[in-house]
Amino acid sequence: MAVKIGLQLYSVRDDAEANFKETIEKTKKIGYAGVELGGRYNTPASEIKKIVEGNGLEVMSAHVPFVEMHETPDETFSFFAECGCRFVAVPWLAAERRPGTDLFLQTIEDIRVIGANAKKYGLQLLYHNHDFEFDKVNGEYALDILYNTIPADLLKTELDMCWVNVGGENPPEYLRKYSGRAPIVHLKDFHMEPDADRDGMYELIGDDNSKRKKRNDSFEFRPIGHGMQKIPPIMEAAEEAGAEWAIVEQDKPSLGLTAFESVELSRKYLKSIGY
Repeated sequence: MAVKIGLQLYSVRDDAEANFKETIEKTKKIGYAGVELGGRYNTPASEIKKIVEGNGLEVMSAHVPFVEMHETPDETFSFFAECGCRFVAVPWLAAERRPGTDLFLQTIEDIRVIGANAKKYGLQLLYHNHDFEFDKVNGEYALDILYNTIPADLLKTELDMCWVNVGGENPPEYLRKYSGRAPIVHLKDFHMEPDADRDGMYELIGDDNSKRKKRNDSFEFRPIGHGMQKIPPIMEAAEEAGAEWAIVEQDKPSLGLTAFESVELSRKYLKSIGY
């Protein structure tokens, strides 16, 4: 089955918050097959489903704050199930829950519980990584510890190809490592100078609470096919790993483009290589 191309609406978040319906219409026109929600857009779940499906798109997934899934699971999962989602993803961990903190092992157990609660609503939990999960704990990547500890039926991967690369791994090879457990892959391209300090990249994604240093002058996100990533091998690996969806995400525009111009350029590139 061919990998379908979707858009993480975080890429066009200002547009989506201002006019959700128009944003979905533009997403369809550009040529995406589905969307991954990055919020609730001040719109009832039933209306989100109606707008998206009415434009011939799928709502395959949603990025949902950890605290919402952990503290209000019934309300949270019922909302996103009503939207039409099949998947929900942990998009981000607060600094106090990351590898190397006292709360990291508890966080793994909390994610296990979240995954079990999601199942009650017909939702499969995913985990979307950044690069801090490639910090090692007792000689093992924290991300591998997470996936090795929680059963695959409760937690599957949503590997972000940018952050896998920045974390020091080869994206296609690492993706193949989780074959059969990778229903959704995040496509993200970037440009990084040789002397870039990866600890400063979080300013670009709004992490004001990170303990990492803030420096972003030598790193920027790029439209797919316009950065350093080798996209064809990633797509080949996604197919081999059994991915259903490849989701385009660009956290911040660059090259003088608007958010929508960026994701349109990404879609054009993917079409040019057969997707």
